[in-house]
Amino acid sequence: MGSNQAKSQPSITPVADKNLSSQPTAETGEIKPKCKACCACPETKQIRDECVIINGQENCSKEIEAHLVCMRAAGFNI
Repeated sequence: MGSNQAKSQPSITPVADKNLSSQPTAETGEIKPKCKACCACPETKQIRDECVIINGQENCSKEIEAHLVCMRAAGFNI
C-alpha cells in the first residue's frame, strides 16, 4: 500500500522583475539571486541559444560570455 508520509509541495520562487538588481547579503557581501537560473537573463540566453544552434558553440564565444556576465551580475556563481 502507500506511504503515510505527506508529499512536500515544491517551493514557489517569485520571478524577479528584470529591472530590479540583486542585492548583496549583509553577512557575506555576496549577491543573492532573485530568481532561478533558468529564468535569469532571458534576453542574453535567447541570443546565445540561437547563435549556438545556427553557428555552433565554437563560433559564439561573444554571446556565451555576454550571458555569463549577465548571470554573474544576477548573483549566480558560474
